[in-house]
Amino acid sequence: MSRRGKKKSQSHMDESWLLPYADLLTLLVALFIVLFAMSDINIQKYEQLASVFRSEFSNAGSGVLDHQEIPVPPPEQEEVDENEDSEEQDEQLSKSESELRDLQALQTQINHFIQEHELTEQLGTELTDEGLMITLVNEVFFDSGSAEVKETSKEIANDVSNLLYTEPPHQVVISGHADDVPIETEEYNSNWELSVSRAINFMTLILENEELDPTLFSAKGYGEFQPIVPNTSAENRAKNRRVEVLILPNYDIQVPE
Repeated sequence: MSRRGKKKSQSHMDESWLLPYADLLTLLVALFIVLFAMSDINIQKYEQLASVFRSEFSNAGSGVLDHQEIPVPPPEQEEVDENEDSEEQDEQLSKSESELRDLQALQTQINHFIQEHELTEQLGTELTDEGLMITLVNEVFFDSGSAEVKETSKEIANDVSNLLYTEPPHQVVISGHADDVPIETEEYNSNWELSVSRAINFMTLILENEELDPTLFSAKGYGEFQPIVPNTSAENRAKNRRVEVLILPNYDIQVPE
């Protein structure tokens, strides 16, 4: 055999592997495209990428990408999810706004009661994101060192209980607070115990109103540890000795500043 014939034979053998190798690469590219299509991607970017692949391989001979549409996941489901989320947010916002209006109306009603009965020195209200707070001065309802509600104040407590009836009902937290003057009696060893007893006794009196649901009420005592003003004077200490009635909102609210 001549050298020329031998070279032709070797050249032909060297080129024979190119076709299956090209097909293998084409299959691998197709596999990655399918995997890519199954992932959560930006549809517009995916279509651009698929178009580039079709353009690059359309001139490479017959293969799995020729004359074949690349599957594109439908965007409808994502749009539906976004619409549902938007509707839920709008519904929640509507409920929050309605709850805020209800508490504002209740605050107006309570303030009218306070002014009508000339109780501005004994009662006060404040509406915050936590709910509607009714503050009662201790001296009106309790004697010094005592947790028993005064007989002269039980009528006011009864009126307050009527104001706490709402439709729909709300959870109510009653908390007792004291000043920083230490107390130690046969009945109470600390301001903490005294404040808890006052909150419980006032709540018990409130719940004599049978229209109220006892399961929605709870009592707390904070002692001297949550003052509203510094305990630097007799006047400030009197403000810190208080019982608070917090009407919780049924939905999250945001009170305008």
